[in-house]
Amino acid sequence: MLTRLYLRASTIDQDAERARGALERFAEERGLNVAGAYVEHASGAALARPELFRLLRDSRPGDILLVEQIDRLTRLSVGDWASLKAEIQTRHVRIVSLDLPTSWAMATPGADEFTKRLFDALNHLMLDLLAAVSAKDYDDRRRRQAEGVLKAKAAGKFRGRPENTTRNSALVGMLQKGMSWSEIIAATGASRSTLARLAKRTKIAST
Repeated sequence: MLTRLYLRASTIDQDAERARGALERFAEERGLNVAGAYVEHASGAALARPELFRLLRDSRPGDILLVEQIDRLTRLSVGDWASLKAEIQTRHVRIVSLDLPTSWAMATPGADEFTKRLFDALNHLMLDLLAAVSAKDYDDRRRRQAEGVLKAKAAGKFRGRPENTTRNSALVGMLQKGMSWSEIIAATGASRSTLARLAKRTKIAST
């Protein structure tokens, strides 16, 4: 049984590896063999996440996918969560999350078969519940942001989102290294319109 760490942040200027230490300590305390860490900058509401699916492809039945919180794994819609869960179940990968104590039994060597099956059933129920809560929280935040923009526009105070210079500098660096737009979008979640604007500003040809 091998354990793989999944570390995700929504944007390139956020620290996706912030929780690595906590995950490694959890694994060490339980004698888990960590096979690797998969780091990704992508929205939890997006199903297309190359590193997550690479982790699943690398896994064997009984291996553990270890995350800090369920929202690092999913903020997906009901349909997309069903698709991801089906992929996880097909590969017989166990989900263990630091914020979900019912999942910790999946990472406890030597547990008897009845205990494993009991906690596995309970864990599936809790995963579905937390996935739904994470998706609702994401939708609620986006709705409140949209309402705030409308209110600011009505009051004549909306001036648009300030430029994220740190992220844009990193994107320009990727463009200058010759990475294709598709590669950058897959790695960072940046939009094509953002890349087009930066490419035009820096006179970099699109690829």
